[in-house]
Amino acid sequence: YSNFIDNLRVYVRGGTGGMGYPNLGGEGGRGGDVWFVARERTTLKSIREKYPQKRFVAGAGANSSVKALKGEKGKDCEVHVPLGISVVDDDGKQIGELNAAGERVLAARGGLGGSLATNFLPCKGQRRTVHLDLKLIADIGLVGFPNAGKSSLLSKISHAKPEIANYAFTTIQPELGKIVYADYKQISVADLPGLIEGAHANKGMGHKFLKHVERTKQLLLVVDISGFQLSMKTQFRTAFETILLLTKELELYKEELVTKPALLAINKMDLPCAKDNLDELMTQLQNPQDFFHLLEQEMIPENTLEFREVIPISTFTGEGIEELKTCLRKSIDEQAEQVNEEYRKKKLLLLRTSK
Repeated sequence: YSNFIDNLRVYVRGGTGGMGYPNLGGEGGRGGDVWFVARERTTLKSIREKYPQKRFVAGAGANSSVKALKGEKGKDCEVHVPLGISVVDDDGKQIGELNAAGERVLAARGGLGGSLATNFLPCKGQRRTVHLDLKLIADIGLVGFPNAGKSSLLSKISHAKPEIANYAFTTIQPELGKIVYADYKQISVADLPGLIEGAHANKGMGHKFLKHVERTKQLLLVVDISGFQLSMKTQFRTAFETILLLTKELELYKEELVTKPALLAINKMDLPCAKDNLDELMTQLQNPQDFFHLLEQEMIPENTLEFREVIPISTFTGEGIEELKTCLRKSIDEQAEQVNEEYRKKKLLLLRTSK
């Protein structure tokens, strides 16, 4: 993953409370709290560089005194983190999520100030180690085996400039691009490191890749029409087998991923025999169950993906690229309209039941 960081372990500690004032029954101020606040244009890498110790401690509460019987609260510590962060403690329990700018999660609470109940002695703040786990938020997630042409496709449809080469595993970190349409509508696309068979079991880039698929609204599978073979030692897979294997990996990692809206881009249509291979693939996709007998049992997914659109493309000649952009826009707009309709129905139902 080189310079890209999607997980950071940090220490947080709430401030200690202030001392009470026994003679006059004064209360010490409460210790400050540690908050994680979502902010755009922030990365986990920048947090690590700015705070190499990875320690965040809030201010102590003020002691009670004759001049101020009620001590002031300690200063809160606010840490700006990127959008798409899950805050998890060392036991794996999720403390909270930050998906929109301005959202806040309390990471460590400050200790109470000294009072009659505590014999005027202050309490220490909460302290713990937490993990900041980043899952990219994008409209479209590109899913495909290495060398399927995902990076080339991202560079064709957006302003992103991913590294491109003619060998597997060119992409070693997620790349984000934006498709900008004539009416200035923007759709974000994430090119994610290439899956391999067994990724669900953390082989290759495994979970480092798959967790980023969770936050994308839709999937765009990119498949090489001529098939795929990772190396001389591994088995050759046809385009149809590749689609089933990709579906299987997504399903084994998290079943809900297969329920996401999906489109299929069939790449490298400029190659010889591509047309014949496409005709064969379209026949297989119409009734995939009829061809399951050709595969090993462990390769067959429980549920097959239903593709909203199947678009033949060539990132080399540019064939089908504009059509693909149009299909992506249409699919995202339809999904947004569906979400809005469900929200309206829910609101209407609430109004009726409240009456």
